[in-house]
Amino acid sequence: MTADLAPFFEPRSVAVVGAGERATSSGGAVLRNLRIGGYSGEIIPVNPKGGTILGLPVKASLRDLAEPADLAIIVIRPDLIPEAVEDAAASDHRNLLILPGGFTESGPEGIARDKQVRAIAARAGIRIAGPNCAGIIHIGPRMKFGGTFLRDFPPGGSIAMISQSGALAEEAIAFANDHALKLGTVVTVGNAMHLGITEYLDYLGDRDEVGGLLIYAESVSDRDAFTRVARRVAARKPIVMLVGGRGPAGIAAARAHTGDAIGGEAAIDAFCEAACAIRARSLRHLLLAAKGFGFYPDGIGGRVLILSNSGGPGVIATDRAEAETLQLPALPAAMAAALRARLPGEASVANPVDLLADAREDRFGEAFGLAQAHGPGTFDAVLGIHVVPFMVDADPVVARLVALAGQAKLPFFHAMMGTLPKKAEWFAALEAAGVPAFNDVEAMAEVAGLLARYPALKARAQAAS
Repeated sequence: MTADLAPFFEPRSVAVVGAGERATSSGGAVLRNLRIGGYSGEIIPVNPKGGTILGLPVKASLRDLAEPADLAIIVIRPDLIPEAVEDAAASDHRNLLILPGGFTESGPEGIARDKQVRAIAARAGIRIAGPNCAGIIHIGPRMKFGGTFLRDFPPGGSIAMISQSGALAEEAIAFANDHALKLGTVVTVGNAMHLGITEYLDYLGDRDEVGGLLIYAESVSDRDAFTRVARRVAARKPIVMLVGGRGPAGIAAARAHTGDAIGGEAAIDAFCEAACAIRARSLRHLLLAAKGFGFYPDGIGGRVLILSNSGGPGVIATDRAEAETLQLPALPAAMAAALRARLPGEASVANPVDLLADAREDRFGEAFGLAQAHGPGTFDAVLGIHVVPFMVDADPVVARLVALAGQAKLPFFHAMMGTLPKKAEWFAALEAAGVPAFNDVEAMAEVAGLLARYPALKARAQAAS
């Protein structure tokens, strides 16, 4: 659909127009983020004052570069931007990332500025990302690039986010770092002068390093084009969409923010359904989906087994699983018989299984092994729950589950509840073994529900593409 966007994600050289010394200035922040983020290409500060910044020689203008940079990031006052675009046109720069606002979102003067920049770009064959955006971050296998003034970088991984809100992108990065989400690419769209949600989805959907895509949108300029691209992408990897503007007040807020709105629950449902995208109903849901698809990019089936050592959390997880339209089939007869023979008499041998509060690594290991031996064909995933009481050492339990996870035939999710003195250590060990870890059983069930929606959407997308 669109030309190769590699210069916006893996540029070999970057010119920063408006580069500065102060870290609190946009130009200073972008320059430092390129360094902090580990960008390995050439960095060229551009500032009419000349001199050096961070030890790098400064060019007075884009016209002074010996050869065009792959990407020019523009972070100067809005009234100076048309002149910088003229400089780009005169020096054969073809890819611009414009961060400042002051365009169509800012009244008649901004609208006139937008028309002026568009005319220059059309004449010179320039592509523009933004304006009025927070930039692009791509932590890929070949390059780490952060053309942004956002405060932090995501931890890296196979999930990409495309957002019409820079603030929500920043929140996603913070959540990803706090919860070890596999978020590696963040795109803020801004005014989408040339590159909008559809163009970014088209490009990132074809990237091997991207296993799933998150989208925050309030409006889409060409819904038919988006639907065609989304179906093609969804036939190979999941798309999860959070659409802002659901009720009358939200729709009005969305129109004030982006100039339009998809608008209303029924319209959003229909839009996501047509695009074969999973609809997230909150930012929390969107980010939970990132966690799940980071581990299981093909999704899971909808039949789950809950293994718990506590009745109450098992009930809550069951309620949430049913609310997510997951099924809890009865235990296979052979599995039930084996559990009754090996568990204390007061244990509950049903779905959910209650291993009792004093369950140690032997009981967890036996139950997990039986689930993997007898579960395929009846269950599509196992949701484990471990409430950590004071009288049981959790270290051996986690170690046993980590050891067994590599042999698992069924996708495995695990929640740990209560006082968790080694939470970071236990969760890191589980997730290194391929087991998404939670301290909230309802969130675990919600993630399973989100992942279970994808196989049917994938099949429909494949049939439509």
